[in-house]
This record gives sequence, C-alpha cells and structure tokens, in this order.
Amino acid sequence: MSQALTKPITFDEFIEWYPEHSEVRYELHDGVIIEMAKPRGKHSRVTGFTINHLNIAIKNLNKEEIWFIPRESIVKTSVGKSGYEPDIIVLDEEALINEARWESESIIEIADSVKLIVEVVSTNWRDDYSKKSADYEEMGIQEYWIIDHEALGGKRFIGDPKQPTISVYQLIDGEYKITQFRNNDQIISSTFPTFNLTANQIFNARL
Repeated sequence: MSQALTKPITFDEFIEWYPEHSEVRYELHDGVIIEMAKPRGKHSRVTGFTINHLNIAIKNLNKEEIWFIPRESIVKTSVGKSGYEPDIIVLDEEALINEARWESESIIEIADSVKLIVEVVSTNWRDDYSKKSADYEEMGIQEYWIIDHEALGGKRFIGDPKQPTISVYQLIDGEYKITQFRNNDQIISSTFPTFNLTANQIFNARL
C-alpha cells in the first residue's frame, strides 16, 4: 500500500479524481488518497471462495431477489473524510432507494443499505482492524468480517501465538462485539445463519 497523493482532499474531490476504468484500487483515508495493494494469489482465491458461498447463503435465505454483492462500491464514512472499497460488500436492493449517489457513482452512505462488509487482510491490516472497524461501528454497519488467512494482524488483534483468524464484528447496542474463529470452528453469523463453513475451509478456499 502506498500513498497516491498527500494533500488532504474532500470525499467529493476524491470521487472526481478517481480514474475511470482504473485497474488500481484507491481509498480515501482521512483526506489522503491511498493506493491499495492489488489482490493476488491466495488473497483473490479466498475472496472469490467467500463470495461464492455468501451467494449460496443468500439463496438459502431466499434473499437472492434483494441482497446482492456488487462488483465494486465505495462506502463513505459518517464524517465524510474517508471512503473505503471493501473486498466484499453485501447490499440490500430495497434500501438503495435512499442512496442518492448509488446509481450514478456506486457510493454507499447509509448503514441500512449494508448487510455485511468483509475485508480479506493484506499488508494494510492495521486499517482493517483499527480504522475501518471504528468507522464502520460509528456508521452503524451491522456486521463486519476480517478474514486474516495469513495471520498478518498484530498479536493484540489475533492473539499470541498468531494464527489464521476470522473476526466477526456484530453491532450490539451501538458497539461491536467481536467473535473469533480459527481452525475447524464453524463461522457463526447472525446475518447469515446458513453460512455453514469452517474457518479452515475459508482459509484453504476449498470444502
């Protein structure tokens, strides 16, 4: 991950600046444009595998007509100084009617539009565990997963000794409650109770 620009800018300036049809992903972090590391190898496999099985879970919940995973979107934080492009986001079609910038710019500003956000950890793990979790909590995003398949996160986040971990953040009374899953633990999600995979199945990207 590297900085693309260093002069603080507004969210709208970031959207206007964002190169159309860019093969590089960018995010806005407190007014600074950040070039994100391109997903490669296992990161891409884990992400694709998780998307496939979230889609299965959506179908099993009979929500396939209203819940979907877009190819790309940008989540604008409550204070408007940051904008994130999650690895995976599940949106509620019915709630998007209230999103003024969705159709024209794929921008999400309202927590009710989001059923789940997932980040697959890479070199920017500090952002996933600290900054993004705090911003998503403040926005009111109901559920947020961090898939740390290579145990890159700090010991304060995934324990000592470090091992691959999936952290599920669920919003309860305005604060995130964190539950962690490792090895053959089955993932427990209040939003996706039919998501019947273990942590190892996700880490290995195979059943």
